[in-house]
Amino acid sequence: MNKHYGSNFDDFLAEEGILGDVEAVAAKRVLAFQLEQEMVRQNLSKTAMAQQMGTSRAAVNRLLDPDNPSVTLQTLERAAAVLGKKLRLELT
Repeated sequence: MNKHYGSNFDDFLAEEGILGDVEAVAAKRVLAFQLEQEMVRQNLSKTAMAQQMGTSRAAVNRLLDPDNPSVTLQTLERAAAVLGKKLRLELT
């Protein structure tokens, strides 16, 4: 019998011990997508974004890479500020 019968996917991920990791990757993917979409909307290149953030284009590439989890809150806040946005985090 399937031990996961009747449970939801979050329960399965929690049982496997990877729920937190999966949620972190999903959040990073959403942030990377939102940043990239806003850059397109504002017609802002990666090079221009890097200059306005006071960082390198490589850092912007890491920021926009949905698979790169090593982005700091400070970097996210600077990116949001350049785009005229605010970064909002919350515990739920």
